[in-house]
Amino acid sequence: MDRKKLSDDALEFIAARFKLLGETSRLKIIIALQNGERNVSEIVEASALTQTNVSRHLSALTEGGILSRRREGLKVIYAIADPSIFEMCESVCGSLQKRLGAQAKAFK
Repeated sequence: MDRKKLSDDALEFIAARFKLLGETSRLKIIIALQNGERNVSEIVEASALTQTNVSRHLSALTEGGILSRRREGLKVIYAIADPSIFEMCESVCGSLQKRLGAQAKAFK
């Protein structure tokens, strides 16, 4: 990615994506959907969040293009729409593990 060529609109879009992921509850929901699609009740159970909280975050994640939703009878089923989200999370987690490991060695 050539950052010098990114327009202000592109940077706004990128910042909005990071803002969506800057919420613990949303990360719990993404993790709950990592192994496949689920309905709202299943996400509530897997994430240990309230249904009101889950519904609010599902809406934001869907509007942001991270999740997709479809209706199945009376249930709404959610799934990861952008699987690259896991690559980004893995990159961040790996970086944090290295940093924490280095800090732990410094204090020994």
